[in-house]
Amino acid sequence: MIVKAEIINQPYSGEYEERIYDIPSSWNSPDWSWVKFTNGDFTEWCGEFRGYPRAVAISAKYNIVLVLTSDYLFEVDCLTGELKQYDSDPQYQCLTVTPGGDFIIADNYSIEILGPTLKDKKLIKSPIEMDMIKFHNWNDDKLLITCNEFLNWDNQVTLEFNGATFEINVRDK
Repeated sequence: MIVKAEIINQPYSGEYEERIYDIPSSWNSPDWSWVKFTNGDFTEWCGEFRGYPRAVAISAKYNIVLVLTSDYLFEVDCLTGELKQYDSDPQYQCLTVTPGGDFIIADNYSIEILGPTLKDKKLIKSPIEMDMIKFHNWNDDKLLITCNEFLNWDNQVTLEFNGATFEINVRDK
């Protein structure tokens, strides 16, 4: 079972057992991402994913690893390492997982909660219209987010996402 995943640079040939996760398409970019997986028995292996790397997150709640690249959002089974499904040409820029195991994903303008499959998406209401969303760090169950106010790019706003209530609030300065 996969217990850890991290984006790495291209490994040396033979350094890890490798699996290639590629989706045949004439629209694929020439870029690749490498993710080092660590299993519960501390064995390590590497996944090679089509697209430039953006983020990786593991949910023990769903036994899923999500790998976000410029070309795809890959869903990998934690128990088998097999590709379960994928979303092609994602506009997503940020990915994280709440302390409770729910995936949070964002494009430039909105934030969504992902359920047990990539099709289970729920839009999270925001107190402002957002642009250029960036996830930062978790502090307990609060995720720090920065963004620009849509159509008012001089106004950079700091938000907090509550991982327990799934609400976004403007953070006091």
